[in-house]
Amino acid sequence: MSTFDLANLYLRHDAESRSLSAENPTGEKGKGALALPDLSIKKASSGWPARELGQGWKVRPCIDIAPGATATLMDHEGPGVIRHIWITFNVKWSRSLVLRVYWDGQAEPSIACPLADFFCNAWDARQQINALPINVNSAGGMNSFLPMPFRKHARITVTNEGPDALDAFFYTINYTLEPVPERALYLHAHWRRSNPLPEGEEYVIVEGVRGDGHYVGTFMAWQQNTPGWWGEGEIKMYLDGDRDFPTICGTGTEDYFGGAWCFVTKAPPLEEIMATTPPQFDRCETTDYSAPFFGFQQVRGRNLFVGCRMTLYRFHVSDPVYFKRDLKVTMQALGWKSDFRYAQLKDDLASVAYWYQTLPHAPLPALQPLEARAVR
Repeated sequence: MSTFDLANLYLRHDAESRSLSAENPTGEKGKGALALPDLSIKKASSGWPARELGQGWKVRPCIDIAPGATATLMDHEGPGVIRHIWITFNVKWSRSLVLRVYWDGQAEPSIACPLADFFCNAWDARQQINALPINVNSAGGMNSFLPMPFRKHARITVTNEGPDALDAFFYTINYTLEPVPERALYLHAHWRRSNPLPEGEEYVIVEGVRGDGHYVGTFMAWQQNTPGWWGEGEIKMYLDGDRDFPTICGTGTEDYFGGAWCFVTKAPPLEEIMATTPPQFDRCETTDYSAPFFGFQQVRGRNLFVGCRMTLYRFHVSDPVYFKRDLKVTMQALGWKSDFRYAQLKDDLASVAYWYQTLPHAPLPALQPLEARAVR
């Protein structure tokens, strides 16, 4: 399987390039830009803007997805590797559109996520993401560079589970036809949410993973339901038979996501903050960041205040977490009590777990219904 970076871009590779889009939905060689304008429908997906130009002039740049309908973006034989996915759509459909990906004829999807969450966006709002695996740019151009090999077959679908028609869904899937080595693994991603997190429970990012593989990333959408600092909880990764205690245990939520000290970059002394009721968190300043492997953003409200909605990501590109048989990943939600004790929180938490593994995979819990996914 070919690998590409600046150090080897000049090398010859045993691969053929293909691309899927509304302008070439089959991805066949020499079959792009064949659509003819449909002059009976006055919208972009029918080619109405190209009515005076005709075939070859941006006739079908996007597709429509009706309520309850599923659009198949890719349904192709292998072997090959998906190299890049770009999509954009109206952000109000963030949790209504569901991405599912099936590898090699498996009946159950290996990837099942609300579409925007897969691209590290949440809360029905756009966030710019500068990570290497996921890149989101102005104004809502969502890109994935996570390589996705498949040996026999790849099927990608997007389902509109909302009540309204989506009139303009744009996508491009760039992939290569090439041999896939035996040791190549398949990308998986799984979304879940606890709203609110039950008191006394750790938030489960993913569990029930069975197979041989490695964990490569976490995205979280976090809403504060309690004032004050919310990120004292530890990440825990249970590997290959771990039960009561994990092999990997972090030191704090912001630490796992590459930050430190509550993400606060300017604050009065702690004793001054805690001297008032409620504590004077309004004197604290928090800085967002988006880096190649780590990120934190305040999407609505301010860190440390009730109602603050945040997103966080952490990609294990240089430090994958390897498992041979099974995997479970959890995150604690801990804050502070006034007498310097930890407080278990009941915040609104959602996440995407990203990992590679062998097939067949164990069935994962069904994606929660739209009512449970919706942002309010």
